[in-house]
This record gives sequence, C-alpha cells and structure tokens, in this order.
Amino acid sequence: MSDAIAFPAGGFRFAPGVFQYSAGVAAEPGFRIERARFARPLPLKEGFDRIAAHLASLGRPTTAFCACELRSPEPFTEAGFQRFNEIYVGTLTAWGLFDGRTNPVARSNVCPEIAPPPEPSFFAFCYTMPAAGDRLPTFVVAGSGEAPEGQGNYKDHAVAPGDTSPEGLRQKARWVLAEMERRQAMLGATWQDVTSTQLYTIYDPHPFMGDELVRRGAMAPGLTWHFARPPVAGLDYEMDCRGISVERVLAV
Repeated sequence: MSDAIAFPAGGFRFAPGVFQYSAGVAAEPGFRIERARFARPLPLKEGFDRIAAHLASLGRPTTAFCACELRSPEPFTEAGFQRFNEIYVGTLTAWGLFDGRTNPVARSNVCPEIAPPPEPSFFAFCYTMPAAGDRLPTFVVAGSGEAPEGQGNYKDHAVAPGDTSPEGLRQKARWVLAEMERRQAMLGATWQDVTSTQLYTIYDPHPFMGDELVRRGAMAPGLTWHFARPPVAGLDYEMDCRGISVERVLAV
C-alpha cells in the first residue's frame, strides 16, 4: 500500500494528512532524511531561523524541511490549536512548502508535563539530503493521538475518552499503533524499518507494553518515553516513529 505524493522540490514524498501537517514523509530515490535535535527547545521564530540557517549551511533549500517535533506549554483548546496552526503554516507558505491546501511537512507537537517551555518551541526537525546509493529507507511518521484527524474536532471522536485506567490506555494504544502502521504502509515501511519509536503520555504504559507494543514489533529499536501530553486537551496518548540513519544534536 502506498498513497504517498511526491514533493520534488524537497526530495521527499508525503502521506496526505490535515492542513497543519502530513501523516508522514519518506525520502525519494537519491535522497535520505536526516534529523537534527536542538540541545534545548527553541521558540518557534528562533527555531525557524536556525533551521533556515542550518539548511543554507548544507546547501539545501527551505523546501528540504520535511518534518519537525514541537514542544508546547500546555494542551490547547480546539480553537487555540486551530489558531496556533494558522500561525505555524504561515512560515511553511513563505518557504514554498504549503500551497494553501496541501501541507507535505510531518509534525509531532506535545506538551511536557514537567518544566514545559514558556511558548511553543522546536525540539527537533528533519530535512532531506542528496544520498545516491543509500540502501536504508528513511522516513518519519507524524505523531498521532487516540482520535482520527480531519473530523472537525477531537473530543467527539477520541478512543475511550477520559478513561486512563489500564484498560482504557490499552484501547488508546491499540488505536494509535494501528494508525502508526497505516501511515507506515502509506510510506512503504513497516516496524522492521523503524529506528526510533517515541511515546508521549503521563500515564503508565507498562500494563500493556509487552502485549501491545513489543509483540507487534513497535519496540524493536527500544522505546523513548516522553513524560508529556498530546497537544489537544482531552487526549492522553500519542506516538510517532521514524527510520533515520543520520541524527545530530545542534548547540544553541
């Protein structure tokens, strides 16, 4: 299965999502996706400036920017999330990435429960580089909480809403894992291709971790658990994953 759309200006293809982000990206032949994490989160404008400078230093256009990981102070209301997204895509429009309808850039945006940033900030970002002959597929699956996107709101469609019991969390995890697999398939990948799996929740995943994550292969490279909430109030469990061969940390 592959319904990904080529974005030639960036050297990647993307799985269609909602206006604020795509469901995931994968490198086109002749390119690979690399990831850079800031040593500490940078506010949105400063982060965009640093990303543009980093791409320029590599001789890459802004259209090579293909994915990012954000950190926000606290979960947004539905209306607040919409306003934030309209500001965020403004820069993507200026960079030649968003055409007003389709957004090729994948994204995760979560809210640390302890010591959150004072304003929405960049944690990490991904971009394409020429890489003829690379044999390892590189891709990024965007973050998803336990509700389908593009339905008008999240609260009316969330899985096991308000239920943070072990069984409620198991139901949320099953839905999110299936969504991760759906997006992987759109990019031509499986759990066997994943180099990093990330989990975002403040609730204990251990009661179902073995049965739901380990047995289906989601933790083959291990698991990075961030003590954070999804970006919209009312959601409790989010994941993303990636297959990346080159990662670095940038001083700030």
